[in-house]
Amino acid sequence: MRHSPAPRRLRTLAVVGAGTFALAACGAVAAPHAPPVVRQASAVADVAPVAVPPAGGVLDYQLGGAYPPPEGVTVVARDSTAQPEPGLHNICYVNGFQSQPADRELWLTERRDLVLSGPDGEPVSDPGWPDELLLDTSTEQHRTRLAELIGDTVRGCAASGFDSVELDNLDSYGRSQGQLTEDDNVAFAKLLADVAHGAGLAVGQKNAAELGARGKDEAGFDFAVTESCHRYEGCADYAAIYGGDVLDVEYADDLRGTFPEVCADPATPATATVRDHDLVAPDDPAYVFDHC
Repeated sequence: MRHSPAPRRLRTLAVVGAGTFALAACGAVAAPHAPPVVRQASAVADVAPVAVPPAGGVLDYQLGGAYPPPEGVTVVARDSTAQPEPGLHNICYVNGFQSQPADRELWLTERRDLVLSGPDGEPVSDPGWPDELLLDTSTEQHRTRLAELIGDTVRGCAASGFDSVELDNLDSYGRSQGQLTEDDNVAFAKLLADVAHGAGLAVGQKNAAELGARGKDEAGFDFAVTESCHRYEGCADYAAIYGGDVLDVEYADDLRGTFPEVCADPATPATATVRDHDLVAPDDPAYVFDHC
């Protein structure tokens, strides 16, 4: 999970507990459960159509732990180790370009050649999330092998009943000490998107607005999942590529203005949700959730 360019994660703006700040609710009425939008995978002509999240749906971003979504939620994102929520569009979180913290030793002991090395020969970690190792997407051979490993997780999402997948850390090249390029990660994203489409899943581009149309046209992404696009004034960049198929999470501790002001901005996606920084469950005093 990650914020880019800042954090990673967020819920009903009822902030529970003393010492937390309150955010004014947007006042919007929860959208009815929209039927899934089924379309041909954007860059794949020979696979079955996939269902993207409903445009304007109400998103709950639950990467910090699964819990029953608030009333009105139509789209929920959960980690690949969690189970989908019946009756909603479920997005499966997959750390596509970096290792998960719990798997760090596995990658270092059994897959070391697939972990990126810096100029000093040491494994390269994400500075913001030092328990995560950058995967080495720099060669076709590495990308093929990585697609088999990460692809197993993607196929597992489909087997669990998820509808789509978001591939995190697409922008790992920017943290690679010059060892990876945008081209490397776009090529690897294409392999993972092909796996997802083959399993019947829509694929979301996670952050990396700097790719422009390459994510959709070359990698084959069907929609976008953005973190803090309003905060960093990038929402229009995603809308220019994906139209209404943009899901946005803003973080309560890093808003640009109040959340009602965020929602009132014409550039803000209709799906915008505000969550707490660590995406905690409702029983945690730090829990925050609201939606436009």
